[in-house]
Parts: sequence; structure tokens; C-alpha cells
Amino acid sequence: MRAITIPEPGGPEALVWSEVPDPVPGEGEVLVDVAAGAVNRADLLQRRGFYDPPPDASPYPGLECSGRISALGPDVSGWAVGDEVCALLSGGGYAEKAAVPAGQLLPVPKGLDVVTAAALPEVTATVWSNVFMVAHLRPGETLLVHGGASGIGTMAIQLGKAVGARVAVTAGGPEKLERCAALGADILVDYRTQDFVEEVRRATDGAGADVILDIMGAKYLERNVRALAVNGRLAVIGLQGGVKAELNLGALLAKRAAVTATSLRQRPPEEKAAIVAAVRQHVWPLIEAGTVRPVVHRTLPMERAAEAHQVLEDSTHVGKMLLTTGAAAGA
Repeated sequence: MRAITIPEPGGPEALVWSEVPDPVPGEGEVLVDVAAGAVNRADLLQRRGFYDPPPDASPYPGLECSGRISALGPDVSGWAVGDEVCALLSGGGYAEKAAVPAGQLLPVPKGLDVVTAAALPEVTATVWSNVFMVAHLRPGETLLVHGGASGIGTMAIQLGKAVGARVAVTAGGPEKLERCAALGADILVDYRTQDFVEEVRRATDGAGADVILDIMGAKYLERNVRALAVNGRLAVIGLQGGVKAELNLGALLAKRAAVTATSLRQRPPEEKAAIVAAVRQHVWPLIEAGTVRPVVHRTLPMERAAEAHQVLEDSTHVGKMLLTTGAAAGA
């Protein structure tokens, strides 16, 4: 098979479409003929040498894929050869084949094609696990999503609205904010020209956000705490703004607030399986009903992965970038 390899860390040009050995499904795994994979910020970090895959994971980038099951490993039940699926991965999505733990598989939602389904596993698992399973967003509360036009952001907006929350977003520029508004965002903040703390507090009559989904980390920590409501919950899922910051525990204590930080990729298979099961139970019906949909910015052939990485680095996208293989022709 062919896969995207990274012989040496570097820029997008470091990605090489190469012949590599086929993966073999182990116990409790299936082999998927990949139709498409999706690009995530973690892939850019891995390419630059800053985010190694977990032990025993595929060395190739790609944290999600879609395709068709071509073989079953030992002790797999509930799935069959030929099933159209999408999957949450620890690596290996930029390839023509991927071995996947059965607990990390999801059926392609009814009404969705197999290629587009590649846009779903990572964003739905990330948003559902952090906003709902950890931060417990409830109807009537206010959710602030940083990076509202990203893949994570576009899904967080829709799921927040689907459960009856009010959604605030930050994004760069009026065009991205318009796209967020079209997905249901109620409070629009251009981070280039506006202070999100002031804007969110103004829009909530001074109360602040009940839940904040943050991709920036250190750069936004102090302001995120100021933007929280009493009993607010800050969920940090990214470190685009750095890893070290000073936290005023007094401010946190006064609001009886909580700060959590999670990583999906490093979790053991049983934890990922529990998240995937929750996504299938709670999110898949919303997708199949048309209430929630994947937002795809652009689809490119897998061998043009470098171009897709450049799009993410330039932050000119809204939603997900997908990479297709030859198997997508049968989609």
C-alpha cells in the first residue's frame, strides 16, 4: 500500500507519498480500505517533529479515516467485511489501509457518503467528550468556542445549539464569522479587533460563559478565567498559544470554576471506545436527522497532503480538509 511518510521533520514538503508494508489487524481490530482521511492540527505538529505517535500506533499521520472493512482480526464481532465505516485513530489515516480497534469504529451515518464521513470522528469525539462528558454543558447555558470556523469549532457550534445552549465564537474576520452565524452561533467576536471577554460579558449581561472550549492554551488562560461565569468550566484542548501561563487561583476560587485539559490521542483504547460509543448514541442521530452536519472546506488527493497542511497553517479554511485515496472512486 501507499501512505504519507515523514522521513525528516519539516514543512509541508516533508510529507512523502510512499510505498509501505500493509498493516495487519491484530486481536480486536479490523482492516479498513481507506477512502479518505482528514487533516488535524496534531498532524502538523507530528510533521514538524513535535508530536510523536503513542507507542504501538501507526507512524503515519492521520487521526481519523473513513472507508470499507476489508478484513476482520481475531475476536471481532458486530462488524462485517464490506461495512462502510469511519474511525478514530491514534495514527495512520494518511494511508490506503488502516488497522483500527473495533471499539473506535462508527458506521457511516445514513444519508452521508463514505468520503465526507472522514470529517466526523475526531471532531465529534473531541467536542462530545470535552463539552458534554467533562464540562456538562446544559440547555440554556452559554458556550464560548474559540476558533469557531475550525473543524472542531464548526462541530461545537452545531452540537451546542442542538442541546439548547447559546453559542459564542471567536474567529478571524467577518467572512469566517458569517459562516459561524450560518451554523447557529449567537455571539460573534472577531479576535483581531475585539476583546472576547468584554463581548461575551456584554452579551450575557455580565454573567460570562458557562463553558469555554479553548484551543489556545497559555495565551488565553487569564482572559478565559475572566470570561467564565460563576460555576463555569474551561476545557483546554489545544496549545496553539503556548504551554505555560500564570493562573490566578483566587479568581478561579471566587467563581467556583474548573479548568480541565485533555488529549484524545493518548487515551487508552478502552477510553476511546467509551467516547466513540457515546458519540454513536448521542451525535449520530443528530447527523442522520440533518440537525448536525460535517463542514468540509476542501477535498484533495492524498498525495497532495502538503497542500492541505499549508491551508491549515495559513488558517484560510472553514471546517475540515479531507484527503482521498484511490478507494474513494468506489464511494
